[in-house]
Amino acid sequence: MLAVSRDMKIEMGKMSNSELNDLIKFAQDLKTFNSKCSLVKGAKVWVVQKTKKTEGVVTKVKRTKCLVDMRGSSYSVPMSMLEVR
Repeated sequence: MLAVSRDMKIEMGKMSNSELNDLIKFAQDLKTFNSKCSLVKGAKVWVVQKTKKTEGVVTKVKRTKCLVDMRGSSYSVPMSMLEVR
């Protein structure tokens, strides 16, 4: 895993709120793109929330979300919240 370097932290500290919002949006888009590359029907995934991870299985891949079976129910989950197990 890539650690945030000291120089990166210094540069981010100089950014305005608008620039930080753009950086956050870019990071979210990058997470979604990386997820799209590895998510297929039948993939076993973790649904990552702030305080927990829940196991699930992808049943359908849509444009920005996936249908995921978790605990006997089906949920539409943004790809940025999914990690392949």
